Amino acid sequence: MNPRLQRRVQRYGWDLAADDYESLWQAPLAVAHAALLDSAALAPGERVLDLACGTGLVALAAARAVGPGGQVLGVDIADRMVAALRQRAAEAGLPQVSAARMDAEQLALPDASVDVVLCALGLMYLPDPEQAMREIRRVLRPAGRVVMAVWGERSRCGWAPLFGIVDAEVHSEVCPLFFGLGQGDALSDLCRSVGLTVCSDQRLTGTLDYADGRKACDAAFIGGPVALAWQHFDEPTRRRARTRYLDAIAGWRHGDGYRVPAEFVVVAAMAPSVHSAPAPKPSLS
Repeated sequence: MNPRLQRRVQRYGWDLAADDYESLWQAPLAVAHAALLDSAALAPGERVLDLACGTGLVALAAARAVGPGGQVLGVDIADRMVAALRQRAAEAGLPQVSAARMDAEQLALPDASVDVVLCALGLMYLPDPEQAMREIRRVLRPAGRVVMAVWGERSRCGWAPLFGIVDAEVHSEVCPLFFGLGQGDALSDLCRSVGLTVCSDQRLTGTLDYADGRKACDAAFIGGPVALAWQHFDEPTRRRARTRYLDAIAGWRHGDGYRVPAEFVVVAAMAPSVHSAPAPKPSLS
């Protein structure tokens, strides 16, 4: 897919998914988010950049960790995700959180302006993750940290047939290399390619638990990466897609619900140190 078109698909697809994302995905992704935040070991006063922040599931937790003396900037390509984060931060009384619509491949931030970069299950959607890593490296201060989570091996993610089911109805190419960064050492190697030192590389297993087939289908089609394609399906096409997806995950049915296996990769890395006087801390606002 043309990179510009892929960005548009992601932007408008996640706008459509914004209202349902949190209710459908907060619990299933909790294990990955917890591991990412644990690896980040955020300290009071730090400046944090949360890439592909969504509605703020990670950004708000990061804000509580860095406290009122820190800063958290959440950026996302989808306007409605950014708006949701702003609203949630205001409701939570976290003025240290700001949000902006921004392309992770072209960060509008100064060099060496961030202590920690977080990216929870966002890097797979980018047309050019290598360019995003170069940008991460650029904005990190000396000895700054980055922690990223991606989905693991396709064969260990029971919901993976979703993409083929959607592509059979409309040639979407939503995420042609979606599971690439979860293979082997791919994510660690990407960090090393831009001069970062890998500190840890974890593979985590979990389950995506859904109370019934409707919830499983909503998470797959309405609140996830194929939301834009789903929007254009007529009702017969939607029924056919739902049936095929439930058939694909039937092996993980438990009573009325489903416990779909999933794998995550969480990598923590560090920028090189330099022996020079520290620059004044610029604001992320």
